[in-house]
Amino acid sequence: MADKQHLKDLVSQVRRDIVRQVHAVNSGHPGGSLGCTEFLVALYNEIMDHNPSFNMDGTNEDLFFLSNGHISPVIYSVLARSGYFPVEELNTFRKLDSRLQGHPTTHEGLPGIRIASGSLGQGMSVAIGAAATKKLNGDSKLVFSLHGDGELQEGQIWEAAMYAAANKVDNLIATIDLNGQQIDGSTDEVLDLGDLGKKFDAFGWQVLRVKKGNDLDAVISGLQEAVELTGNGKPVCILLHTEMGHGVDFMMGSHAWHGIAPNDEQLADALSQNPETLGDY
Repeated sequence: MADKQHLKDLVSQVRRDIVRQVHAVNSGHPGGSLGCTEFLVALYNEIMDHNPSFNMDGTNEDLFFLSNGHISPVIYSVLARSGYFPVEELNTFRKLDSRLQGHPTTHEGLPGIRIASGSLGQGMSVAIGAAATKKLNGDSKLVFSLHGDGELQEGQIWEAAMYAAANKVDNLIATIDLNGQQIDGSTDEVLDLGDLGKKFDAFGWQVLRVKKGNDLDAVISGLQEAVELTGNGKPVCILLHTEMGHGVDFMMGSHAWHGIAPNDEQLADALSQNPETLGDY
C-alpha cells in the first residue's frame, strides 16, 4: 500500500506534467486528463498488480486499457512516474518521431501502451478480449479500462457491454469518466446519455458509483470495492463523477478546455495551483 501523502504529492506532480506537456507544443487535451488524475494515480499506485519492466502479453499481471486516448498526457505522466520510461521523455510529447504521440500508439514500442487508442468506442471491446483471454488461460489477474462519457454515444460500446455480460466476463472493471463534457459542449446538450447506471444494470453489469471522483480516498475505496465485486459472473462498471479540468481553477467544469493548450500566463497560473512535489522534467 502506497503512502497517502506520496499519492497526494504524485497527483499534484502529474497535474503539472499535464499542463506542461500540452503547453510546450500548444496542442493536446488537458481538461479530461486533469479530471482523471486521481483515478490513474490510484489505479497504478494502489490497485493494480503491474510490472513496469513491461511484457506486452501481460501474463500474470493486471492490465489497463485507455479507450479515450485523447487524454494521453495523464497516462504518459503516470506511466513515466511509475517507472515505465524516463520522466524526461515527457519533453517529447507530440513531437515528430516521439513515442508519446497525441493519441497513444504501439508502433514505437512505448512501455505501458498495449493498444493504439483514440478512435472512440473501441477500447471496451479490446479490454473484453484481454479479459476473456485471461480466463481462458487460467490467469487470475484483472483487466481495467477507462472510457469518456461522451464516448458512450458510440454504438460499439453497447455491443461490447452486451457481449461481456452474456459471456460472464467477470474479471473486467470498466470505468466511465462522468464529467458531463465533450468537445462540442455538455453531454446533455450533444446527446443525452440518460441514466447510465440503469443502462449498465439492464445490460447485466454490476454497477457502482464514485460520486467524488477527484477525491483520492473516495477513488481508492471505489476501486477496492470494484475489485471485490469481480468473479461473481458479471462485468463491473464504475461510474466515476469527475470534473473537467479539476485542479486548475480556470479550466474546471468547462468543455472549452477539452482540447486546447494554456498560454504562457495560463501555464504559470496552473503551475502555481499545483506545487512541484517530485521534480519537474
